[in-house]
Amino acid sequence: MTWTSTNGQHFKDAILDRLADHANVAQFVSFGPGEDPLPRYLRIASELPQHATLDELIHTLIAASVEGSVNVRSFDPCQPRGHEFIYGLRDAAVAEAGVRRLARAGLLTIVNETVDIHDGGVSGVAAGDVIEFAPDDTPRAVEEPGAARLPRDVALHLLATVYGFEPELDFPGNLRVEFSLHPRRRGTRTAHTIVWEAETIDDAEYLRVDPRWPNRFSRFIGDKVFGLLVADAAGLPVPATTVVARRVAPFRFGTSTKSGEVWTRTSPVVQVPGRFTTVRGWTDPYKLLHTEDPDGTEIASILAQEGVRATYSGAAISTPDGAVVEGVAGTGDKFMKGEAPAEQLPRTILDDVRDLHGRANAIVGKSRIEWAHDGENVWLLQLHTGLSPSTAVTIYPGSPTREHMLRVSDGLEPLRELVAAVAGTGEGIVLIGDVGITSHFGDVLRRAEIPSRLESAPAGVAP
Repeated sequence: MTWTSTNGQHFKDAILDRLADHANVAQFVSFGPGEDPLPRYLRIASELPQHATLDELIHTLIAASVEGSVNVRSFDPCQPRGHEFIYGLRDAAVAEAGVRRLARAGLLTIVNETVDIHDGGVSGVAAGDVIEFAPDDTPRAVEEPGAARLPRDVALHLLATVYGFEPELDFPGNLRVEFSLHPRRRGTRTAHTIVWEAETIDDAEYLRVDPRWPNRFSRFIGDKVFGLLVADAAGLPVPATTVVARRVAPFRFGTSTKSGEVWTRTSPVVQVPGRFTTVRGWTDPYKLLHTEDPDGTEIASILAQEGVRATYSGAAISTPDGAVVEGVAGTGDKFMKGEAPAEQLPRTILDDVRDLHGRANAIVGKSRIEWAHDGENVWLLQLHTGLSPSTAVTIYPGSPTREHMLRVSDGLEPLRELVAAVAGTGEGIVLIGDVGITSHFGDVLRRAEIPSRLESAPAGVAP
């Protein structure tokens, strides 16, 4: 099967018609040029009047559309790009007038059902071993910064988890397929996946990618959720998690820890270490969203995550000197907030965490994880990408013109205020006290790229 036109001409409607034999496409009817434009190809799911006129075809298409609306696209087969596109017409007479005007200008037209790009779905491209996608956009989103880029198997698992249906993208790897996914069924086959275009590419075998975020989709569902979905798709041990998101229906993933307990966690649009609520037990997610993010701009979702009967908990980061693993006995919330120092971990716990961290690195290159160990198994609670520059007592390297001292016991919020004050000045921060470099204190300083280091409190002085 070929997906390109021949003889130097590119008939978009003919290609779309052939594609409809193999995939769900947006319902459409195309017309030729001239004073009396005649139908060329027709793909509408509902019944049509016999010998339907141009007006009747457009009326039927609007009635069959989920949005009750159509677009009019025009093209010249010798120069198929760059011609007029009319979006979102609900009046059949207006659409008909547009078709006739363009036909008189010698152009062919495709009238297709309007598909809402803001319905909570995504659009993107699948090619080789890579799938790229973004919400609130057309497949051309991949031409701009910010699209999610994932290995095909990870992307398919992640999208199926979030939307509750399998994306219908079973095409050969040498095809570049433009697609969109939608919570409501639509198109010629009344399905969730719409294919917009497919073409053969020569270099598909070289297309490879490691997961990276933040991106537009991680911001859409929440940074923390996205990282856990990548980990779950890759087979890492993630506690069973239910996500209540602002823009998509609730969904669930992960493996039961058998604890019978739950933690309620916020998932910000982008990672903001230690700022938003994490609480042991269940709390009203809607009240939490309203209280902590009344404008709806900072928190994308709420997680109800099965707890781990933690014997030890902590974090691990990738550094130039290798992995750094820190933690404490029991739950790690106080350690992560800098309220408890790191403890010496048993060798078996260290080995299990290092193995989990290595598996995470195999997926994303270099990573930062939060973990909990129940005495038998280690569980991944968060996954973020990137190599940390921290070494020994250095949190973020640099030669600051001046250093500001901050006691760890003052807490995270004073640290955020100080970071905001010194950012971009070339000045640095020294943390006084016993705190892990993998804690949220270290995360805040690394994300802001503030030259910073740890220093023990003098004897007899409170840290």
